[in-house]
Amino acid sequence: MLKQYETVFILTPVLSDNQMKEAVAKYRDLILANEGQIVYEEDWGLKKLAYPIQKKSTGFYHLIGFTAAPEFIARLELQYRRDERIIRFLTFAMDKHAIAYAEKRNNPAKENLPAKETKPAPKVSKPDIDDDIEIDEED
Repeated sequence: MLKQYETVFILTPVLSDNQMKEAVAKYRDLILANEGQIVYEEDWGLKKLAYPIQKKSTGFYHLIGFTAAPEFIARLELQYRRDERIIRFLTFAMDKHAIAYAEKRNNPAKENLPAKETKPAPKVSKPDIDDDIEIDEED
């Protein structure tokens, strides 16, 4: 039975843009090659770390939401541990509430909110201006 997971990994900040995309593609392809399906993906970019890891204070964050067999997670995390470009990772199984939240976060247009009724703006009549009114100006 397939379960839904989210995995977040932090890539070392010394990578070039090309190397970073290559590393992300490796894990995306690994998920797909093991009969997984990517549901959504987010590149969070370069962020400051809460504490230094391997003498680095920043890292490239990437999130992938996917479905896969539970046995696959051990293989995925083994690949993370072996890859020197990954400085931290976290993979977790999502329950029904987390899945619902992720769907709402990634597809805000699909929210089932009742449509707001728009009332026409009240017509405001402009007051008649008399040209005969004189304004006293004091110097």
